[in-house]
Amino acid sequence: MASISQQPAGKPALLSGRNLGYQFYRLKNRPEVVIGALCLAFLGFVVLVPLFQIVRDALTYQSYDLAYVPDAEVGAFTLFHLDRVFLQPISKALFIKPLLNSLSMGVAVTAIAVTVGSGLAWLMVRTNIKFKGVFSAMLMFPYMMPSWVMALAWLILFKNDRIGGADGLLTSMFGVQPPNWVSYGFFPIVITLSLHYYAYAYLLISGALATVDNELEEAAATCGMGKWQRAWRITMPLLVPALGSAIVLTFIRILGTFGTPALLGLPVRFFTFSTQIYASINARNQGDAYVLALVLIVMAITFIWINSRIIGVRKSYVTMTGKGFRKRESDLGIWQWPATIGVILFLIMTVALPLLLLLWESLTLTSGNYSFSNLTTYFWVGEGNVNLAYGEPGVLHNKGILGALGNSIKLGFSAALFNGMLGLLVGYAVVRGRGLRMSKWLEGVAFAPYIFPSIALGAIYIGMFSTSIGPLPALYGTFAILVLITVIKNLPFTSRTGIAAMLQIDKSLEETARVQGIGWFRRMFRIIIPLSMSGLVAGMLLTFITAMRELSLIILLLSPGNMVLTGVIFGYQEQDMAQHSGAVTLMLVLIIIVVSVLVRVLSGRAGVQGLNNN
Repeated sequence: MASISQQPAGKPALLSGRNLGYQFYRLKNRPEVVIGALCLAFLGFVVLVPLFQIVRDALTYQSYDLAYVPDAEVGAFTLFHLDRVFLQPISKALFIKPLLNSLSMGVAVTAIAVTVGSGLAWLMVRTNIKFKGVFSAMLMFPYMMPSWVMALAWLILFKNDRIGGADGLLTSMFGVQPPNWVSYGFFPIVITLSLHYYAYAYLLISGALATVDNELEEAAATCGMGKWQRAWRITMPLLVPALGSAIVLTFIRILGTFGTPALLGLPVRFFTFSTQIYASINARNQGDAYVLALVLIVMAITFIWINSRIIGVRKSYVTMTGKGFRKRESDLGIWQWPATIGVILFLIMTVALPLLLLLWESLTLTSGNYSFSNLTTYFWVGEGNVNLAYGEPGVLHNKGILGALGNSIKLGFSAALFNGMLGLLVGYAVVRGRGLRMSKWLEGVAFAPYIFPSIALGAIYIGMFSTSIGPLPALYGTFAILVLITVIKNLPFTSRTGIAAMLQIDKSLEETARVQGIGWFRRMFRIIIPLSMSGLVAGMLLTFITAMRELSLIILLLSPGNMVLTGVIFGYQEQDMAQHSGAVTLMLVLIIIVVSVLVRVLSGRAGVQGLNNN
């Protein structure tokens, strides 16, 4: 009895049944803690552990290093990879040239894409241009298409027989041989990527412009400011957050993109970081690839930090208050129709022309001959001919292509489903657990994949999942690793969507249901999910589109057993089978557009709202 009396009243022993029961009761009524802990553990394993793994592999000897250092001990600490990449004579080819190429490409593409996207955003939001609704929808089509569709179309137009092996359309029709710098290398890469990535700036800037009150500019005009002075001193400063985000997002995407630099750069040995990582891994120099991947990650973090510092200089960018808000369109006057025609020509160049060129290429019997007498449907419906395309059947009879099609659709829907639910659970744990340290950690870890360029994340996952980890078997070469990396890479967007959805759902709704004895699972499926369906569908649609058109993220992880359409297209292009490549690309684009339209129709405008939010 004496020992019992020594326990403080009302405080049972830590391991007593009463205390454990009390703690279980608390957790049962605070599911956000359990969910947050489980999500944090999972994300720590698939986001942070791979990063530590790649750092470890970059600083230790690997089995393939024995070819260079025969007396090395595998697993021993070394600076061999750092020395090889940064200090040895070979570093000029491994690091310096790819660095300069990547930076110059990133700066040029970002400048052009942000300028074009901002100009289109101003036309759509702030002017009385014709057909605004149709234009706003069609300007998002390049976002739905893979970034390298424009590169394939460029090759069809400007390929020359000196490097490409066959004439392009320009040479076939007019007898003009484009110079090498027009067909391949820096110039075409910048142009084609700019005509794809303008969509990011367009989305962000148009959203910001829609919130700028015209009364601010009118007040400045009353004070005697001219039009350009008002734009520079009133409108532009208010757009700094959106403009900074557009610049950083575009630049980071450019650093990690693979398809276009590979198609237009590798034939002339124009290497960027992404293509050099790919080449190093193919040459079994993973240590070099891991060091380059870490450099990419450091660069991405640096630019994000610079952007946050620039935005943080000002104390406020508020454009919406409780006062009256007025938005008035600027009258283009005599420039209305020229501007409208200009946008139509731009859409033809970025949407219609690339798809028509791919269709034409897929119907040509002999490469380089674009006459109507050379047209055929063989590459669509042919059953196989040993004298054509190495005996490869047409797309609709090709088991390899149809299998890759099934894998692509399965990857898109699987990643969309898992990512949507994971994003919602992360949002639930973050919002309901506000004030807890774990909530802040979870929000930060969920956003971390954003800083990993796609090709770098692929290299990280090779290093981690090429061998078994405890009871978890090696995932490299399996379909599961494609789903996992796609989910993780898109988690920053779906987690933000989930957080936004949960912030709109009053906690009292769930508490009322709990008081009535409704369990958490029933609350989730009957209250939370239905009320957040719009954001959930938007995040899932974004993941589906990304998964279907992704190449940079998964190119290092593909194998014959888990091949998808993007890998098939890249393989055909490497084998100079442009007809098959064009046909499969058209199939892929058509599927993405059809599914996107169906989702938008079935869920109202949830998909559009989600894309605009992201």
